[in-house]
Amino acid sequence: MGNHLALVQVVDATGRDEVFVGRIREDISVEHGIHLWVVSDNLRKGAALNAVQIAELLHRR
Repeated sequence: MGNHLALVQVVDATGRDEVFVGRIREDISVEHGIHLWVVSDNLRKGAALNAVQIAELLHRR
């Protein structure tokens, strides 16, 4: 059959800091729109953002 590309899956991002984009397609419902398939470890990213926000708050004091 044709060329089959493996999409990134949530399991690929588990425990990693990176955000993975597995597919980019045109969104014909919106002018200049695009669809992205994006996966990340939300808990890891959320924890990192929380740590940065706490550090910024402490730095302002």
